[in-house]
Amino acid sequence: MDSNTKKAEVVGQAAAHDDPANAPSVLDDAQALWSELRGLGYDHLRLAALETQRAGESLVSMVMAAVNVAILLMAAWLGLMAAAVLWSVENNLVATSSAILLAVVFNLLLALIFCGVIRRKRHYLQFPSTLRSFQPMPSQQNTEKP
Repeated sequence: MDSNTKKAEVVGQAAAHDDPANAPSVLDDAQALWSELRGLGYDHLRLAALETQRAGESLVSMVMAAVNVAILLMAAWLGLMAAAVLWSVENNLVATSSAILLAVVFNLLLALIFCGVIRRKRHYLQFPSTLRSFQPMPSQQNTEKP
């Protein structure tokens, strides 16, 4: 193609757009815009669905790892308690049954302490500040007494 042919095509296209009979209507533009918006919305929903799926899989993996860590920590704690019982029996500090009972009492005391921590912290699970922010502000008329 030479430059004259290209110029003629450009002039022909410009003339076609200037001609009201060949110009796209506002309805066509609106339909094209709606189609693009719908496609963009679909892409956003698809991306959100994929990220939600990835987040769910990550959460499941994290919970499984946390359960495994908890089991390993329990085994280590039980081993530590058994070693403490054996050490106290070998050094004649207490009798075997007393040492086991002492370990059980120690574990129960520790569990009670953790239950107290949980009880103190449970208030924050209810989002108290957020709920308070949704409450209507008391008006000046209701607070003043005649």
